Amino acid sequence: MGKRVQLEDSDVSFETAFDLEAMSGLARRWLELIGEDVDREGLADTPARVARAWAYLTRGYQQTLSEVVNQAVFKAEGSEMVVVKDIEFYSMCEHHMLPFFGRVHIGYIPREKILGLSKFARIVEMFSRRLQLQERLATQIADAIVEVLDPLGVGVVIEGTHLCMMMRGVEKQQSVTVTSAMRGSFRSDPRTRSEFLSFLRDQ
Repeated sequence: MGKRVQLEDSDVSFETAFDLEAMSGLARRWLELIGEDVDREGLADTPARVARAWAYLTRGYQQTLSEVVNQAVFKAEGSEMVVVKDIEFYSMCEHHMLPFFGRVHIGYIPREKILGLSKFARIVEMFSRRLQLQERLATQIADAIVEVLDPLGVGVVIEGTHLCMMMRGVEKQQSVTVTSAMRGSFRSDPRTRSEFLSFLRDQ
């Protein structure tokens, strides 16, 4: 059984179980394989720090949608579009285990329910703090909102910068990847989709 570590996330604290000792051992072996002296002063505590960092960076695996939403669903008083944009995110690419980061924009049209605004950021955090693909991240966020609210429509747009394109391979520093997931009226009605995208252009 792994050691239990208390991780703090803004005003929400939660416990999760990671085998930090095993993770530290793997980090130590990795350093040895790249030719480092793991016992030198600068690296003496690095394996343990790496284990704790990865526990934090992948804490989304230990969260569930119901825990994140935490009863912050309320009765809708209208059916006008709601847009929450520029939600910052950080994630790890599953192909190279290098970071990618950027902004998530979410829009939805309520049917009968609305969600507390901070919970959109919580949903983004839950899915982004896992090994990810940007395309999957957009889909998971959109599907989660559909599951929680059953809205008339949902749109999610993500703008991401990937270190696997900046630090290795093609090494293109200015590239930005844009992905989207549209559900309900955001997919079926071009006018709704256009209205949502127009909000994003008005930066």
